[in-house]
Parts: sequence; structure tokens; C-alpha cells
Amino acid sequence: MNSVRTTVVTRPAEFQWHALEDDLVVGRAEAHRRPDGRLLVSVDAWHDVVFQQLAAAMLAVLPRPLHTVVDEADVDLTEQWRAAGFAIGRREWEYVVPTDPIITGLGAVTPPPGVTIVAADNATATATATATATVTATVTVTATEVDGQQVGLLRFAPLPRRPRIRLITVQPEFRRRGIGRALLADVLGTLHRRGIETASADVHEANVAVLALAGSLRARRVSSNLELEMR
Repeated sequence: MNSVRTTVVTRPAEFQWHALEDDLVVGRAEAHRRPDGRLLVSVDAWHDVVFQQLAAAMLAVLPRPLHTVVDEADVDLTEQWRAAGFAIGRREWEYVVPTDPIITGLGAVTPPPGVTIVAADNATATATATATATVTATVTVTATEVDGQQVGLLRFAPLPRRPRIRLITVQPEFRRRGIGRALLADVLGTLHRRGIETASADVHEANVAVLALAGSLRARRVSSNLELEMR
């Protein structure tokens, strides 16, 4: 006679959930805040029923809006999130970016007059990107004017296999001065000197300027991700 397994969802931490069957973990879910403030959720489960249980447990207690990111090629996972109440918000293209300045053309790029590029992490506020390139958390590099005003920002996660550029932005009034290219030249050059050949970057499909920048660096588009949201 076959026994019926009962799945129990527990919450071992504020933003973590586990699905247990006979005290064995058969699925996990978690949520975390992105640097831009958005709450990102994820579920890792083998079976649709376990996915639904974990998603329901999270959605019952988390504030809106919520976001999740899936590979556009993973149709099944996309449909699971849509069944849970999420809708497609936007698409991001994933690019592989070379770090070699000979390939990117960034070798001679420097910040415009009056702009300095520094790392902005709390523990290394005065350090250079070189000094922080092996940190496992997200590294923030900023472009700052002489008076201390932050005019540009680049965030990347220095992952061992392929560092990932999370965000690059320049204040509207300071655009078209080469600040974005200078930030990339600094970070990609640092990675290249450390023997890292490529980085990855996600670019919103509607961001024409960054798409053009990626093309100028001879970056290669390899896949696309969907960001789904629940409001």
C-alpha cells in the first residue's frame, strides 16, 4: 500500500521558505531587495504542485509590487509564474561583453575633465575598482565631479566565471560626455588585467542608448530574460 506524502511549507528566515516531505527539502523559495529597491522572488522546485505551494506561501505575506526574472526560453517556468498571478513586464537581452580594450576600443578612454571614477562600497569608499574586483557582493563604481556630485553609476557582481554588469546609468544632464564609456573602460580594463576575458550584461530592450553602446563594444547577444511582475 502506497503512503501519501504530505508537503509542509516552512519559513526558516524572513525571506526564505522551504517545502518539506518527510523532513526532506523538496523545494525552496526566497525573496531579496535589488539595489533599485525592487523585491525579487524566486522558486526552485521539481514539481508544479510544490512550486504552487511555495509561491502561495510567499505571495500571502510579501508586499507588492513583486518581480521575478526567467529565461525567455523556459516556457514552463514562465507559465508557472503567470498561473501564480504574475504578468510579463519587460524583456532584457543578455550580452557577453569582451574585456580586452583592443576589442572594445576603450583602451584610450578616460573620464572627461573634472570627473573622477571611484569605488563606492561602504567598506572601500576610497578604494579603486581593482581593489574590490574579487568581492563576491555587488560592487558599485561611481563617476564623481570635483564638487562631490555623483554623475554616473555602474554596479557589477564579480562572479568567478563571468562578472555580471547589473546597472550602468548617467545623470541626464551629464550624458553625451563619455562618462558611461569611462565607467566601462575602468571596470572592464580592471577585469582584463585580472585575466578575465568576458563579462555579461542585461540590457532592457527599450534602452536604445545602451543597446548602441553594447554594439560599439562588440558585445554579443546570447539570450533574453523576461521580468514578470505582480502589482
